[in-house]
Amino acid sequence: MTHDATLAAARAGDIALLVLDVDGVLTDGGLYVDGRGEIAKRFHAQDGLGIKAAQIAGIAVAVISGLDSPAVAARIKELGIAEYHPGHYRKVPILRAIWERTGITPGQTAYLGDDWVDAGPMGLVGLPMAVADAQPEISDLALWVTTRDGGQGAVREAIRFILNASGRLAAAYDWFLRER
Repeated sequence: MTHDATLAAARAGDIALLVLDVDGVLTDGGLYVDGRGEIAKRFHAQDGLGIKAAQIAGIAVAVISGLDSPAVAARIKELGIAEYHPGHYRKVPILRAIWERTGITPGQTAYLGDDWVDAGPMGLVGLPMAVADAQPEISDLALWVTTRDGGQGAVREAIRFILNASGRLAAAYDWFLRER
C-alpha cells in the first residue's frame, strides 16, 4: 500500500477504535531483564496522555500483544484500557472478537503496528498505521507512518493525527483546559 496522508486523514473521521501493539509501538522494543528473569519496560508519558485524549474524544483503545508481561498489564490498567489481550501472536481472532463484542466495524478501526505479528490486523482495518522504525513489510502495509519511532511518542503522534484529521483535537485539548 502506498502511504497516503490525504486518504488516511479522510478515514480518520470514522475511527471509533484504535488498536495498539506493545513492543516496538508502546515501548521501544527493548526488554530489560533483571537477574531473577523479571522484565521491565519503558513507556513514553506522552503516549499515555495521548491515549487519555483519544478516550476523551470517544475513541476506544485496545491493546493486543504477543507477550504477556506484568509490567505492561500494570500500565494498561493505569491507562484505563479494558480491551487488553496479552499473549497473542495471532491477533486477527482477537480483533474480530472485539468487533463482534463492540459493534465497531473494520472501517472504523485504526491499527498501529511495527512488526510481522501486526500484518494480519493491518490488512483488515480502515486505517493501518506503522511506527517510523517498523519492519519494511509493515511500513508497506501502512496508509500512514509516524515520524517517531516506537516507544518515542509514536502513539501520541498517531492519536494526534487521528484527532486532528477528524476534527476532534481541539475538543480533547479543551477537556484538559477545564482544570484551570
